[in-house]
Amino acid sequence: MTVDAQSEEGQIIRRLIPLSTIPSKQFESICKEISVETAAPNTFLFKKNDTDNELIYLIQGTVNLQSDNIVVESINSESESSKFALAHQLPRKIDAYTQSTVLFIKLDSALLKNTTIISHEQEESSYMSIDEPLVEDDDNDDDWMTTLLKSPIFRALPPANLQQIIMSLEEINFQKGELIIKQGEPGDYYYLIKKGHCLISRKASANAKEIKLAQLRSQDTFGEDSLLSGEPRNVSVSALTEVSLIRLSKDKFISHIKEPSLKFIQYKDLSETLPEDTLLIDVRSPDEFNKQHLPHSINTPFFSLRMYIKSLDKKKSVIVVCENGKTSEAAAFLLLRNKIPAQIIEGGIEKIPTEAFESAATFSIDNNPSPSSTNGNVIQAKEPSSTLTTDNLSTDTENSLQLENEQLKQAIQALKTEKEELEKKYRILYKQTEKLKSVLDTLKKG
Repeated sequence: MTVDAQSEEGQIIRRLIPLSTIPSKQFESICKEISVETAAPNTFLFKKNDTDNELIYLIQGTVNLQSDNIVVESINSESESSKFALAHQLPRKIDAYTQSTVLFIKLDSALLKNTTIISHEQEESSYMSIDEPLVEDDDNDDDWMTTLLKSPIFRALPPANLQQIIMSLEEINFQKGELIIKQGEPGDYYYLIKKGHCLISRKASANAKEIKLAQLRSQDTFGEDSLLSGEPRNVSVSALTEVSLIRLSKDKFISHIKEPSLKFIQYKDLSETLPEDTLLIDVRSPDEFNKQHLPHSINTPFFSLRMYIKSLDKKKSVIVVCENGKTSEAAAFLLLRNKIPAQIIEGGIEKIPTEAFESAATFSIDNNPSPSSTNGNVIQAKEPSSTLTTDNLSTDTENSLQLENEQLKQAIQALKTEKEELEKKYRILYKQTEKLKSVLDTLKKG
């Protein structure tokens, strides 16, 4: 008998990975192709070296995974590991047999080949329909797993990677005021806040006053910039309250998240005319950008990108470039985390031919006397390939103004987006307040 997508069993199956990340109609279609099966204790669900192309998910009970008659792991239907297919690599590298009476499903992996990850526009109305809208609430510290699985970064990962990540996560606690990561130190972990609040701060120099940059709360993440770029930590993070964190080590982050997530493009494959739905963002400093940059590129330094990211059109894809590709990796990860498709120009500016750049004009002083000079010094404007003219200056000024205007537009849009989000949170809180009033009225009448 096929599974009813709206039944209790259907709701359990909806939480499985990657079924939790596909549109409702596709999920309902898959439910028509599967049925829940029963197996008695000590029954083999599959054996080592089996090659059947089926994914087996545990719905109820306990299954032992063993190798050479030694139990490697016991998986219970209440554990996080049960959200993933049991040892799905082919050929099977392990035996799976039931410890108790179990309920399970078999899913032909071919059914998942034509499924699609749900889009940002569909998410609020279709994604994970079994869940209530996510509300930021520090008293509910069980939502971190939902947040992790709903993140665009994690939704795009292979199920095997997700399983390895979840098995590798560890929980760590900090007291109020404790330093979690220190600016200047090497990166070692990627963090997700399970419960509590943290402060991000930064010093411009060793003796400078510390500047408070932002506050983070439950379900926010931090620590990936250093892991992606290979550079020391560029900020400090401390606990504003007692905090509980989930962390993933650097090597696991790189192998299971960074490598499968980031996409690269060679400069030679970059079209001379960018498509209308693509932005080329240079995340270097303004000084580096002004020396030389690619045509049609927009300069948004990496630190500024965090401020402007909410104003970017999520329907447009982004190509990122920096000096050597390292900062671009951190920028692309930030964009992907915010549901913006991003690619990286591999090797960065260092690997691009000099003739490809637009260069800013430079000025030098010619000390040779000239009949037309009144003081013996003639100031000449020079460019690498041509003499600077009034037209060149006008063009440079116009480009500068256009860039400044674009950044102002992005800042205004970011404020509008923030306003809309605050209004949305207010509406949610208002509805919750009305519900509480209704409950109180009922209690008073009773």
